[in-house]
Formats: sequence, C-alpha cells, structure tokens
Amino acid sequence: MTIRVIIVDDQAMVRAGFAALLNAQSDIDVVGDAADGAQALEVTGRTHPDLVLMDVRMPVMDGLEAARRLLDPATGSRGGGAAHRPKVLMLTTFDVDDYVYEALRAGASGFLLKDAPPADLIAAVRVVAAGEALLAPSVTRRLIEDFARSRPARRRDPKLRLGGLTPRETEVLELIARGLSNQEIAGQLVLAEQTVKTHIGRILAKLDLRDRAQAVVLAYESGLVTPGQ
Repeated sequence: MTIRVIIVDDQAMVRAGFAALLNAQSDIDVVGDAADGAQALEVTGRTHPDLVLMDVRMPVMDGLEAARRLLDPATGSRGGGAAHRPKVLMLTTFDVDDYVYEALRAGASGFLLKDAPPADLIAAVRVVAAGEALLAPSVTRRLIEDFARSRPARRRDPKLRLGGLTPRETEVLELIARGLSNQEIAGQLVLAEQTVKTHIGRILAKLDLRDRAQAVVLAYESGLVTPGQ
C-alpha cells in the first residue's frame, strides 16, 4: 500500500527536498504541500493523506495548532475531515521542547529532528504510517524525559488512572515509556512478541489512547515513570 504524505514547512526548499526524497521511494507518494498550518488543514481536507509531515514553527498557524485541529474529533470537520484523521509526524529542533511535548499530548505520533539523515526520515514516515509511534531512538527518549521534567504534571496515584490495567499490562506500559521496542519488551518479560503486541492493544483500548506516544505521555503524567528513573 502506498503511503500518502503531505509536507508542511514554511521553507519552499525544505518542502521540495523532502518531496524529492520521499517520492523516490516506491511505497511513498507526496500528494501535497503547505507553507503553514492553515494551508495544511485545507490541503489535508482535499487530499486525505495517511501522514502529515509537520514543521513546528511556521507563520499564520504553527504546527502545534494545526496538529490539534487535525487530530481533535471536535475540530476535525473543519480541518481534514472528522472521518479522516491522518497520522502527524512533527519536525523539530532541540529548542522547542514545549511545542513537541504539547504536540504529543495533542496526538502527534512522534517527531523527528530536522537535521536527521535522509534514511531516518524515510524510516520515520513508514513507522508512523504503520501505526507505531516514533519513540525508539535514544534522542527521543531523552527529549520526552526533558519534557516531563520541564513541564511537570500534578503527580497522581497511578492506580487512579491505570487501575483498569492488569499487573502485566502495567509492566508493559512502563517499558513502553522507557523507550523499549516490542522485541526488547518481549525479551525482558520472557514473552512472545505477538503477546506483547496483544498487551499493547489492550492497554491502548482500556486507556482510550491513540498510540504509543500518548501511552508514554500518560505513563509520565500518572507518575508510573519518572524522568531519569
């Protein structure tokens, strides 16, 4: 299946470069681009992409607000269609911690540093389009911990928010938040990888979460995992 992508960045040369790179892949098709978040909503509504590659800082409407509107069912009908919510992969740099943390809370499936190697961008598009969150790289784990540390949520008893999970599901959630892949979780808990996937599916369903990115945010905000632990 071809992954339909739109690229949102206020720099035309960046958009053109990313488009050339992604269109060269047999399984990726760039179906549109936009120079700001407002244009992104309009282009998304016309093209119905599977994934939006979204810069954080842009004029008119920044990537954070655009992500909120694309991913919030209440506003989706005004930007992208309520019945069609694409995955959002944010592009960022180290100096936008607050933006990226809020983007994850809004439902973005991950983020990528703008100076990442081309192969990382291609892999990120495939990973996020497949329904996974881009949380495995060590730099991402460090950034998420920084967000949780710099924007501390009011700590709550994890049992109050996670009480619907079994002890095993709670273990799996904790390891997800620490950045482990399904394979690594399976090895640590001595489980089959398919069993880990089943546990993750149940965790997302019970906690009404969209993907692993939201699971990580919840694990930190509930106090199940603390930065630097």
